Amino acid sequence: MKYTTMFKILMLLLQKKKITAAEVARRYEVSVRSVYRYVEELTVCGVPIDVERGRYGGLSVADTFRLPTGYFTRDEYAAVVNAIDAMCSQISDENLISAREKFESRQKSENRNNTVCGNVIVDGGTWADDKKFSDKMNVCERAVNERLSLLIDYVSRGGEHSKRVIDPHVLVFKQNVWYVWAFCHTKQNFRTFKIGRIKSASFTGNTFVKREFTRDDIDLNFTERVSELKEVTLSIDKYSLPDAEEWLGIDNIEPRGGNFIANLFLPDDDILVNKILGYGGTVKVMYPPELKEKIRNAALKIAESV
Repeated sequence: MKYTTMFKILMLLLQKKKITAAEVARRYEVSVRSVYRYVEELTVCGVPIDVERGRYGGLSVADTFRLPTGYFTRDEYAAVVNAIDAMCSQISDENLISAREKFESRQKSENRNNTVCGNVIVDGGTWADDKKFSDKMNVCERAVNERLSLLIDYVSRGGEHSKRVIDPHVLVFKQNVWYVWAFCHTKQNFRTFKIGRIKSASFTGNTFVKREFTRDDIDLNFTERVSELKEVTLSIDKYSLPDAEEWLGIDNIEPRGGNFIANLFLPDDDILVNKILGYGGTVKVMYPPELKEKIRNAALKIAESV
């Protein structure tokens, strides 16, 4: 009985944009306290349910959440919903109505494909993310195109969560990473958000008027806020050249002797140290000497821990 009710609540949340705990409790004849307990268990299971307290609060599931694709194909879902509609027009049965609601909730996942623009397919996610990144890209892309405000759960590099309402204006692709440039209602200013750090995103139901801007208005050197950019010269072994080209860019690498040299400005932080160490000695620091020392010390720590 408990898990049946939890499943019904999940299907209801997928169907509704937002619903109060009291309404859920009345529908399934349980206490409001039980509803919150079920919601907590669903959250532990990985369902991103947002709980808003107060007069205009309620329960909602992030638009980036999808049911497993193995349930039915889209055409199968449409056929079942049409058949149930036909039955409901002839007889009024609560079980049929409930079944239709469950199938209709599936339509929230309209498009599980990677972001597609003309003849270009974009997938900025990892190999094993099961299209979760693409789902977030789809939501952000739709928000930009249709001028829809988003409620996002954003996780900073320090692990801090923050709920923000943003008005996405444009998507930015830099250094093989996708960002969304948006007006943040919390900061009352434009901010650049890394899409990979958006844990969940939901449409608020509100639209916004896009502010006029040019490319120069977008600060594309936002890495400088995290760390200072320093001139770096790297020696690259030919066996690591393909990976280094994808990291640094082909235009920044030139052949010299039997190896390849890259001279450019990079963020001076631990990420750079770890990146160079990841090449296992096939990418070496020629300049500056303080970066060479950081690499040497980090390698010694690794050797001592083995």
